[in-house]
Amino acid sequence: MSRIAGWNAGLYDDKHAFVFKYGEDLVQLLGPQAGERILDVGCGTGYLTNVIAAAGADVLGIDSAASMIAKAGKEYPGISFSVEDITSFNSTQPFDAVFSNAVLHWILDKEAAARQMHSVLKTGGRLVLEMGGKDNVKKIVDALRQSLSQRGYDKNAAIKVWYFPSLGEYTSLLEYVGFRVRYAVHFDRETELKDEGNGITDWIKMFGQQFLTGVKEVDVHAICNEVQEKLRSTHFRNGKWYADYKRLRVMAVKES
Repeated sequence: MSRIAGWNAGLYDDKHAFVFKYGEDLVQLLGPQAGERILDVGCGTGYLTNVIAAAGADVLGIDSAASMIAKAGKEYPGISFSVEDITSFNSTQPFDAVFSNAVLHWILDKEAAARQMHSVLKTGGRLVLEMGGKDNVKKIVDALRQSLSQRGYDKNAAIKVWYFPSLGEYTSLLEYVGFRVRYAVHFDRETELKDEGNGITDWIKMFGQQFLTGVKEVDVHAICNEVQEKLRSTHFRNGKWYADYKRLRVMAVKES
């Protein structure tokens, strides 16, 4: 479900905290209330799960990456976490709300994810999510695919890692499984990368590692550096690297 099973949870928190830091205002859109039962889909290392719990809600954080759940459990021992895949997750007790930040674009079986999120909600329950939208990190990915192909890694260049839908595509999917979409926006959010020296290289190795599966280590180094140099004129300024993020934010409800 969420990202990649072998994720480095420590590196994620250290250099890529922007993933969950940007999600703090998404929690405001969720508006968690004391006593509500809330499911955090793709909770990662639990930062936003804890923010939700601080409002007095009863939260369950799920993620398919065991390394993430292990770190979340250590950081926030008072919150419930479980290794689960949202495409097959079920609960005997329905939730008042489902929350998800920066995860659903990793789930290629998007219809199964949407159906299960609808299934576990109470009637009248709400879904609040943010994910990568159409053309998210397109310039980075296009440059990476080009470099892979030039070195003979055509199969790697052709793989589909993410699902970045348009606003119309994803809201139609939610409506198809039974949601009523109340709010939706697709927006640009250029994102500063923490590593000032090798921001793009670091980003690829963290988030694009599936493209590099089976690639010789010497080629990994060359490809990452080549992509970074290709993007220097557009993604580097004033001593900092930036990623061309485009986000999709939605709030929907489960009607009877």
